Amino acid sequence: MITTARVPADKPVRIAFSLDESPDDDAPENSFPLAFPELDQQLQPLPPCHDSKESMQVYKQHCKIAEEYHEVKKEIALLEERKKELIARLEQVEKESMDAAQLAKEYAELTEENRTLKLAQTQCVEQLEKLRIQYQKRQGSS
Repeated sequence: MITTARVPADKPVRIAFSLDESPDDDAPENSFPLAFPELDQQLQPLPPCHDSKESMQVYKQHCKIAEEYHEVKKEIALLEERKKELIARLEQVEKESMDAAQLAKEYAELTEENRTLKLAQTQCVEQLEKLRIQYQKRQGSS
């Protein structure tokens, strides 16, 4: 569990990460490189005071917080990538849906046109039959 403490707004807060759990009291201050180079400079932890256990604990807490921060940023990046994939998939489904709707509309229009043409054909066949009958009557009466 990570605990937090209030820090005055005018004091810079730095976060770092260290895999080394054992305190190294002999290490100089500059032996703590930027443990999280991807973090902004102001988020990097200040090197601890080796004479103070509290300073070392705060440094370790900062390292843990930075690690969690790093994990959260990675998770956010993964979720954003997943979001992009889902949006692309949704757009594809919507496009296919629109294509299906367009095809359904075309089908309805063509079906109506087909019905109209069949009706016109039936009327033409009936008219042709009437004309044949009239023609045969004229031929028979002459």
